[in-house]
Amino acid sequence: MRKYHLKGLDCPNCAAEIEENLRKRDDVRDVSLNFATSTLYLDADNIQAIYGEIKKVEPNVKIVELSSREHENDSEDDFNIKMELILIASAATLFLLGMILKDRLHNTPYAVGEYLIFLPAYLLSGRGVLSSAGRNILRGRVFDENFLMTVATLGAICIHELPEAVGVMLFFMVGEFFQDLSINRSRRSIKSLLAIRPDYANLKRDSGTEKVSPEVVNVGETIIVKPGEKIPLDGEVIEGNSQVDTSALTGEPVPQMVKVGGTILAGMINKTGTLTVQVTKPFGESSISKILELVENASSKKAETEKFITKFARYYAPVVVFGALAVALLPPLLIAGASFSEWIYRALVLLVISCPCALVISIPLGYFGGVGGASRRGILIKGSNFLDVLTAVKTVVFDKTGTLTKGVFKVMEIVPKNGFTQKGLLSLAAEVESQSNHPIAQSIREAYGGTIDSSKIEDYKEITGYGIRAKVQNRVVIAGNDSLLHRENIAHDVCDVDGTVVHLAVDTLYAGYIVIADELREDALPTIQALKRLGVEKIIMLTGDSPAVAESVARSLSLDAYFGGLLPEEKVDVIEKLISEAGKGDKIAFVGDGINDAPVISRADVGIAMGGVGSDAAIDTADVVIMTDALSKVGEAIEIGRKTRKIVWQNIGFALGFKGIFIMLGIVGIATMWGAVFADMGVALISIFNATRALK
Repeated sequence: MRKYHLKGLDCPNCAAEIEENLRKRDDVRDVSLNFATSTLYLDADNIQAIYGEIKKVEPNVKIVELSSREHENDSEDDFNIKMELILIASAATLFLLGMILKDRLHNTPYAVGEYLIFLPAYLLSGRGVLSSAGRNILRGRVFDENFLMTVATLGAICIHELPEAVGVMLFFMVGEFFQDLSINRSRRSIKSLLAIRPDYANLKRDSGTEKVSPEVVNVGETIIVKPGEKIPLDGEVIEGNSQVDTSALTGEPVPQMVKVGGTILAGMINKTGTLTVQVTKPFGESSISKILELVENASSKKAETEKFITKFARYYAPVVVFGALAVALLPPLLIAGASFSEWIYRALVLLVISCPCALVISIPLGYFGGVGGASRRGILIKGSNFLDVLTAVKTVVFDKTGTLTKGVFKVMEIVPKNGFTQKGLLSLAAEVESQSNHPIAQSIREAYGGTIDSSKIEDYKEITGYGIRAKVQNRVVIAGNDSLLHRENIAHDVCDVDGTVVHLAVDTLYAGYIVIADELREDALPTIQALKRLGVEKIIMLTGDSPAVAESVARSLSLDAYFGGLLPEEKVDVIEKLISEAGKGDKIAFVGDGINDAPVISRADVGIAMGGVGSDAAIDTADVVIMTDALSKVGEAIEIGRKTRKIVWQNIGFALGFKGIFIMLGIVGIATMWGAVFADMGVALISIFNATRALK
């Protein structure tokens, strides 16, 4: 999918229409337009035809492809503050002059003097609205804010309320000016989230160092990172030591120490010493590049509330127009003594207050702010839709190993059987586990400590969910859980053992077992308690470990339920059952390490991966990525989702409620057109400012 910046896009309704029109085209496979950042995500073939479609709706918009860094600076909007202020001042001067001389001008023949002053002021302040309304009508698009304002002010002129017509248009112009300022400010705040992108790399050459773009540095080349500079690429430190600030990736402000042999990631900031780094990944595959892509693209997955508001805005304006028409015509026909001029004026007030801009602008800003604010705290949320899902989470399901526990195993007990010795059993286990990368296998090899002759091992095979089978010195050795013994019909006298257990058998003879310990995370219990306080009704644990181990962990953490001895496909079955049993609207979240839990993470309503820094699997698989190993951020992600949704619904309730009240005041004749334009712009500005709170 290609990315474009629509420079000068300042109309939210136009943005919605562009997206809708492009979605209807046969040559467009996928499209999403984010008004909050003026960014178009497009998967299509005939780009020139697409340009033409966009120009039909917004002729003045400049379309810039953002596929390369050279064009990144083009994403700044060209909002000309000075020119806007000059036009506002000119229109305001004419308006004030007309108000001062109003009585004299009104008494000139046919009120020509009044028209000579107020009409130029009207055309000057309303030039943008009038031209947009005319252009849209010619294209068959009616019932937007430009049409409503044009009808309202021309109606005021027709009933000889020139000062109100000019005043409404002038105040609308001033309101639009502040609205554009607010939108640009919000966009700058959003773009500041993406300012963690490294600008350059100091590439080491034979003649010295050269400052280059990170994209041109190849894997294996060497870069120099000086104190205070952003680390531009993922790599390994080959010289020097320093403290690095990882907050851009993890949201954690505490600096970390790195030294020779250590790994550093693009986006970190070097704090104290000069580092010489050998690049291990191209920039496009670095952690920071993936994070930036996720944050920028998150808005393409729109929340249901956003979609609803876009659809609502299309029907809202026509309903108000026909309602205003009814207000203008029915009372004078049905109520004795009611005058057309009075009720037409009241109808015009309705048209002014009816603009849905506050909703169409503030809702996308609120959601993007939620996604951006979460990324600042080391939580990547891959779409506005997942923010909404997080608010409805009633059940959180945790993986055990590496999530609730540290995933750091140690051999605690060796119990030989049938003539085997402890030393022989440990040696045998180390040999059969020598080719496995599983943490349990690593702990056994560490406990053994000796050199393993790999030539002795043949026919190595991992049996998913059970363990390992291999030939060691021509003997068939199996190592795994109790289910593996039953699967292979190995007679044994021990089944339930506290702790993680590896059973061994040699040529179908039971050789004994090794007990492995895995510690709980320090923040596991506080996280469970925090989730309960947030209103999560069920907290469940799934593990491939034995039921005895699962029970012990579940009891320590006061979990509501647990399932032990599960194969990967059985974990998916449990999630499927939980989803089918969930109440209407209740969502299931699964929290795992993002590497071996991919099927479950993808099946849950929202999959949360822990420890995303440097983990491609975590970033690629999950809907929400916790960039640190901090379990507490699971609850934080839910809180961010709820706060964002609260802000969004505050804006919806405030805008509709306030407009509803003002419409009633307009119908009964209390509200004026002056007040209507103040109320309309005031609601929009307050909603925009409220939406930016989601960033914090």
